[in-house]
Amino acid sequence: MSILADRLSKIKPSPTVAVTAKANELKAAGRDVIGLGAGEPDFDTPANIVKAGQKAMEEGKTRYVAPAGIPELRQAICDKLKRDNDLTYTPDMIAVGCGGKQTIYNAMTATLDEGDEVIIPAPYWVSYPDITALFGGVPVFVNCPQENNFKLTPDQLRAAITPKTKWLILNSPSNPTGAGYTEADLKALADVLMEDENKHVWVMTDDMYEYLVYDDFKFKTIAQVEPGLFDRTLTLNGLSKAYCMTGWRLGYAAGPKDLIKAMNMLQSQSATSATTFVQWAGVEALTGPQDFIAENNKAFVERRDLVVGLINDIDGLECLTPEGAFYVYPSCAGVIGKTTPDGKKIESDEDFVTYLLEAEGVAAVHGAAFGLSPHFRISYATSNALLEEACARIKRAVEALS
Repeated sequence: MSILADRLSKIKPSPTVAVTAKANELKAAGRDVIGLGAGEPDFDTPANIVKAGQKAMEEGKTRYVAPAGIPELRQAICDKLKRDNDLTYTPDMIAVGCGGKQTIYNAMTATLDEGDEVIIPAPYWVSYPDITALFGGVPVFVNCPQENNFKLTPDQLRAAITPKTKWLILNSPSNPTGAGYTEADLKALADVLMEDENKHVWVMTDDMYEYLVYDDFKFKTIAQVEPGLFDRTLTLNGLSKAYCMTGWRLGYAAGPKDLIKAMNMLQSQSATSATTFVQWAGVEALTGPQDFIAENNKAFVERRDLVVGLINDIDGLECLTPEGAFYVYPSCAGVIGKTTPDGKKIESDEDFVTYLLEAEGVAAVHGAAFGLSPHFRISYATSNALLEEACARIKRAVEALS
C-alpha cells in the first residue's frame, strides 16, 4: 500500500519548472543550452529593495509576524491599489503570501468544495488547473484561440457558466501569451457576470504582470472597470515580476474580509507568514522609486519586437505581438507532420520543443502544458544576444525538417 495520498494523482509537476530544471541539468553536463523557459526577469532586484531587506535583518526584524502580513506592508498594498487601480481596501482586506502561487492555494483551499467548477481560459498559467483539482475543484477549460488574441469572449463565458461555477480566473497580461484584456474587454465580461443568473460566480484576477505593459496598452483590473463586482473579486498580485523579486517569494491578495480572514487562518496553519525581512523589502518596493520599471520595460519591448520579427521570418511559425509580460506564444502548426533529420515525425508541439532541445539546445515550453496547441512559449527575459542566437537555432532546426 502506498503512503501517498490519492489526491496527488490529480496533479503533475509544473512543466515550466521542469523545463528550466532540464536546461540547467544539460548545461551542468556541458551542453550548450539556451534556456527560454524561465518566467522571471534577468534583471537584479533593485539595490534599494535589497538594502531594505538587509536593514530589516540588521535591525532584528527576523521574528514571527502575523499571518496576514506586517501592518506596514498591508497598508502599502492598500495605498498601491488605490493609487494605481482606484480600488479602496483596508488592511483587513489584504492577505500576504509566499509568492502569488500561495495566495491562490489559500484562496482555493478556503472556497472549493468537491465538484465546484472553475472556469479557466486556455491558454492558461500551468498551475491554475492543478491547484483547482488538488482541492476537489473541476477545471472548466475554454479554448481562446490565436485568432481572438487568446482572449475569452463574453459568449464563451456565458456558455461556460453552470450552477456549479465558483470562480472565473482571469490573467492579464497573460502567462503564457502576453495578451492583455482592454477596459472594453473586461467590461463585456463583467456584464455577463452581472447578469442575475450569474451572480454566484466569483472572479480571481491575476494581475502579476500589471506593470509590464507596452506600447499604448492601458492596464485595468476587472473590479476597477465594474465596481459591482468588487465584493465578488479576489485581486491577486505580487512583487516577483515587475520588481525582479522572483526568489524573494512575496505575493498578495485583496478581497472581501470574510474570504481574506479565512485565507489568513489557513496561512497560520501552513507557512505562518511570508518571511519577515522580505516583507520589509516589499514595503520599500511598493513605496520607493518606481522609475526602474519603465527602464526595464524599454528593454522588454526591444526584446519582444526582436523575437516576434525573427520568429515570423521562419516558415511554419507564426507569432503575434503581445501587449505585455515577457512571453511570446508562437503557433507551430506549420511544422506539425514534418520529419526531423533522424526520421522522427513531429506530431505535436511537445515533439517540436523536444526536437529544438535535442537538435539545437533551445529550451522552450510546449503549448499543451498551457492548454492550447499547437504552440510553444518563449520567455524573452534574457539578453538580445541570446535571443538572436536562440532564434537562429530555431530557424536552422525548422529548415532542417522535411
